[in-house]
Amino acid sequence: MRLVRFPLRRQLVLPGVTIALSVLLVGAGAVAAFESRTVGNYWEGLWWALGLMTTVGFVEGPPESVGGAVTSAVLMVAGFLLLSLISAALASIFVREDEEPVEAREEAIEQQILDRLAGIELRLESLERGLADPDGADPAEP
Repeated sequence: MRLVRFPLRRQLVLPGVTIALSVLLVGAGAVAAFESRTVGNYWEGLWWALGLMTTVGFVEGPPESVGGAVTSAVLMVAGFLLLSLISAALASIFVREDEEPVEAREEAIEQQILDRLAGIELRLESLERGLADPDGADPAEP
């Protein structure tokens, strides 16, 4: 039995991390701009955004503006997606290692079946030639 492969591959981890890092850096600036009473500068905004993306929560307190709340929501979702992507990539490494021996056995069995079918086909052709009419007609044809 072959497993169904989904298009999500480990090659998406690097672009996913790059996008998440970009969201983190832009989010830090947005938080510093929207939440000037809670977050004093960009570096505090970066710390705040990192806390949201790593699912720790709000560092200095919840946002006070709508822009800060929207930015926080985007950072939370991006952090969740990044964590999911990395977890899936790590899990696929272990699953692939477990699948390799099974796939090798399946391929060997499939090859044995194909070899036996080829042998049966040769025997069948030989039998058909042996049953042919004395005048050379093919018995399979009406």
